[in-house]
Amino acid sequence: MNNWDAIEFAQQIRQKKVSTEEAVCYCIDQIEKLNPKINAVVSKQYDEALVLAKTKSFTDKVFGGVPILLKDLGQQQKGQPSTSGSRLFASYKAAQTDNFVKKLEDLGFIVLGRTNTPEFGFKNVSDSSLHGIVRLPLDLNRHAGGSSGGAAAALSSGMVPLVAASDGGGSIRIPASFNGLLGLKPTRGRIPVGPTSFRGWQGASSNFALTKSVRDTKTLLFYLQTCQMESPFPLPILKKAELENQLTQSLKIAYSYRSPIGNSISKAAKKAMDKTLRFLEKQGYELIEVDQTGVDGIEAMKSYYIMNSVETAAMFDDIEEAIGRQVTVEDMEVMTWAIYQSGQSILAKDFSKTLSQWDQYSRIMSEFHQTYDLYLTPTTTDVAPPLDAFNLSSDLKEKLLHLSEYTMLEQQDLIWTMFEKSLAWTPFTQQANLTGQPSMSLPVYKTKDGLPIGVQITAAKGREDLLLQLAQLFENEQQLEYGFVQ
Repeated sequence: MNNWDAIEFAQQIRQKKVSTEEAVCYCIDQIEKLNPKINAVVSKQYDEALVLAKTKSFTDKVFGGVPILLKDLGQQQKGQPSTSGSRLFASYKAAQTDNFVKKLEDLGFIVLGRTNTPEFGFKNVSDSSLHGIVRLPLDLNRHAGGSSGGAAAALSSGMVPLVAASDGGGSIRIPASFNGLLGLKPTRGRIPVGPTSFRGWQGASSNFALTKSVRDTKTLLFYLQTCQMESPFPLPILKKAELENQLTQSLKIAYSYRSPIGNSISKAAKKAMDKTLRFLEKQGYELIEVDQTGVDGIEAMKSYYIMNSVETAAMFDDIEEAIGRQVTVEDMEVMTWAIYQSGQSILAKDFSKTLSQWDQYSRIMSEFHQTYDLYLTPTTTDVAPPLDAFNLSSDLKEKLLHLSEYTMLEQQDLIWTMFEKSLAWTPFTQQANLTGQPSMSLPVYKTKDGLPIGVQITAAKGREDLLLQLAQLFENEQQLEYGFVQ
């Protein structure tokens, strides 16, 4: 079962070659065997899963009986833990089930537990003080990525055939690159939201999954998608044929090796791009190198940090009301405290201007895709980072602890410095979150040491079909190098 994707699991169960209970027990055994070294899974609900496996019929479900893990951030299931990687929520259990999770349950998935994330999903590595570091299954001395790091490690190590994930700035695509997986961030509004939160990080954040086959991604997207009129971003439904059709059109593909914040990329990232471009050229597609899209990468990231600061301050207002007291620096990690404090200083008019910037970025990219069908970049500037890559200096930590003593502009400069090292590793992913475009990381290359790195393909809003048709071509022609641990 180790090499089966979710579709194969469902087919084997449907054909009664494997029972649902056998599938669940197999994945439980894999988690128990692999998790002590990787630290991908932070809560388990085996008893509930086994009851479902023994008593529920899944014959009419597309993913009937398939074991899955949810991300321990924003994917709530009533009565189950939901810590967000935070000490504040170490004992919290969800009061209701999110619409996204309800849809997964409706499709027949059986939840086995939750995967590790950084505190509140703020980092591109998963190392919360509550649950500890998620290690890359292919090299335990490296990070598995974030914020869906536990999800990616669980999938690439073989614990389950598919994992739920989310992406607010690259949190699906970054660990997909590091782990050698497929990572699609859908168009804003494509995936169910609510019933309480409808615009996570002002629409930057989206739930979906990490997968180990194109057919899993296509099938899951088709059955998860919604035109949700109560949400702020309703979308037309994609037709099944649009996802299943072979790629026939002539493509005009823009590409860039250049980081949007101007830092260098590694030899591995260059080789991943070189390999991808050679393949695309062989297919006869028109390839045009562009310097950038027209969006200022540094200004876009500054706007992202402003949004994050304000949203975090609002989140802690709600938390304080729920727990009946003010939060303190002892309640959270220093980086979270700094983001929270910075949100206290940003004026409403400046936040409004930031969101207007995002609308302009969306306009720029809409015009860009009138000329180019797709935009190709590295997903990350290098392979998975060593465990000590992003440690903060003691001097910076001290400044972050006293962030309230600085002006608003000084605070934002310190936030930039706080993320500077980690952003240099992952500068390509955030733009699609601001514009709402679909963007996908493809596992196209491995170094001589066997470490994966991906390329990112971005399409116009609503054009997941184009991304998935191209991904299918890569898979059919054996151009994808998955990072599964054998």
